[in-house]
Amino acid sequence: MMLQSRSGMEYLEGRQSVLAALRARQRKIDVILLRHGIHEQSIREILDLAREMNVPVRFVDPGELDAIAHGASHGGVIAVAWPKPRATIDQLMHLLDTLDEPALLLLLEGIDDARNLGFVLRTADAMGVHAVLIKKHLWDFDPVEVARPSSGAYERLPLVQIDDVGPLRQLQRRGLRIVGCIPGARRSIYDADLRGPTVLALGGEKRGLSGAVRQICDLFVSIPCKPQPSSLSLSHAAAIVLAEAARQRSRR
Repeated sequence: MMLQSRSGMEYLEGRQSVLAALRARQRKIDVILLRHGIHEQSIREILDLAREMNVPVRFVDPGELDAIAHGASHGGVIAVAWPKPRATIDQLMHLLDTLDEPALLLLLEGIDDARNLGFVLRTADAMGVHAVLIKKHLWDFDPVEVARPSSGAYERLPLVQIDDVGPLRQLQRRGLRIVGCIPGARRSIYDADLRGPTVLALGGEKRGLSGAVRQICDLFVSIPCKPQPSSLSLSHAAAIVLAEAARQRSRR
């Protein structure tokens, strides 16, 4: 029997996405669908966590998985889940209180592509970002298209929706510096001190950072590039900036 689609539910595709959601325990999973004949040793942790969390597991025909999947890369594993909850500002403030190291947050604006967002989240997770602040319109992306390139980071990272600069001012009052990354800034990212509590603010290739965010930035930095017409994509720029922040913090 084919699974009936339910309004508001999301399909998490592939072992990494499903395993990351189970480990993160941030969303309710209704059922995990596994292809008949899948090698159980390769999904042992998924089965163990599902049993521990009382998540039903069903073995189904490949055609049922293909019918609900976005593509052919699900690898025989799909979870039917409720949407990932958005972290609130209060939850972010509580997170900051529990950290035993200077906070590193990432603010993203003006992203036009879901996969680009997913790649940035993957880098942020790998480089030790504690939470990501995103504008409301980014929640309109198809979560599957964001989650797939994020390699589980979409599930692990707290994602905080902000609608204006009010939360950023709150963070400044708590001692975080907002560092805006913009082309043409005189100070290089390699000359900025990123070891303290920091919000790194990056904008998309077309629009960049909004005027409202620029007005409250404590510092502007740029990535040194050769003078030429082409520019870095947001995901590449984020990788460079976050890697530099991680490098500095590893030597703190």
